[in-house]
Amino acid sequence: MQVEIITIGDEILIGQIVDTNSPWMAAELNKAGFEVVQITSVHDDAKQITEALELALERAEVVLFTGGIGPTKDDITKQTLCRYFGAELVFDARVYADIELLLKNRMRAINELTKSQAMVPDKAVIIPNPVGTAPITWFDNGGKVVVSMPGVPYEMKRAMKYEIIPRLQQRFQSQSIIHKTLLVAGYPESALALKIADWENALPEEIHLAYLPHFNIVKLRLSAAQDDYVSTKNEIDRQVALLESILGDAIIATEDISLEELVGRYLLVTGKTLATAESCTGGHIAHRITTIAGSSAYFKGSVVAYNNEVKSSILGVDEDILNQYGAVSEEVVKQMAIGVAGKLSADFVIATSGIAGPDGGTNEKPVGTVWIAVGTKESVVCRRFQFSLDRQLNIERTTQTALLMLLESEVSNHYPLTPP
Repeated sequence: MQVEIITIGDEILIGQIVDTNSPWMAAELNKAGFEVVQITSVHDDAKQITEALELALERAEVVLFTGGIGPTKDDITKQTLCRYFGAELVFDARVYADIELLLKNRMRAINELTKSQAMVPDKAVIIPNPVGTAPITWFDNGGKVVVSMPGVPYEMKRAMKYEIIPRLQQRFQSQSIIHKTLLVAGYPESALALKIADWENALPEEIHLAYLPHFNIVKLRLSAAQDDYVSTKNEIDRQVALLESILGDAIIATEDISLEELVGRYLLVTGKTLATAESCTGGHIAHRITTIAGSSAYFKGSVVAYNNEVKSSILGVDEDILNQYGAVSEEVVKQMAIGVAGKLSADFVIATSGIAGPDGGTNEKPVGTVWIAVGTKESVVCRRFQFSLDRQLNIERTTQTALLMLLESEVSNHYPLTPP
């Protein structure tokens, strides 16, 4: 069964906010066995909303809207759907009571705008929204379903999890959709494709392969949608085993997992700890690591030594070394790593120093030059990299590369970054 998602809001199309609803919805629908065929974003404009709906209904059995159902004049989704389905807005006492209770609990008074949220289409099934003032509307017309939900992420997520997906599962029969993701390090996308070409060409017709490259990692995703879950899963498992025999230790994970979570798992298993000393990454490595729940069990902390004075006074970098070689050098990043290992009593360390840009580069050290050190206070491995001219990209690539270096040289020695 096919689903289309339509997000509504000028703020998305002018780049004021990023649409996080659609990826989350698509992932949850996929887990439930529903295929998302298209995701569209449109302005708060009746003509665009109607045209997007008409096209979506040609492609999919279910259309899910998010956004545009607030109480203000710029939110017109409810009125537009009423016109499309020939519905009238009527007062719903139950919805009004829900709004009153919600606002009372939040110590807010109801006003005419919030009261208007109790005006609902008479041709829709009205689904309560216990965490917001806008109810969910469900239109069932000619065997197809159109649902309108709030754009506020936590409201939408609750509606999807507890109302929409369960109702869709009752209303439609879904297939078994299986995805298997492998993380491969050490191969550029094109080199990896050549390496596994024979295996890929021999894949069964029902299994689809996707390459998803991201900063020194290529995710290989195998997907299949079949009615027979067991046989489909067995075939995917067989194909994964064949792929492992080809790529060996270049496969660093057989699930869709972030590097920071992978590092965390290894540290927990070994009972070791980690600290970082960051200059050009400005604490971004520490941020990535601490996004994982429970990371306090293995992450000691970070020293963001952006200034040379901090490098010397806190991390113990020799001032003569700083003056002779400069902050962006093997000698300095090595001393940063050793210094933070001792300062924070960590088993493993990561240190970074580089020229993130857009300014500050020289002929000898252009923008994008980065030194990364990983290791312990006794043994440190340092590498020089030349990344891009883009500041944010340099920070992201340095972070990703540093985590990979840690996996390679310290935490998990049997996972090399270069092809066998």
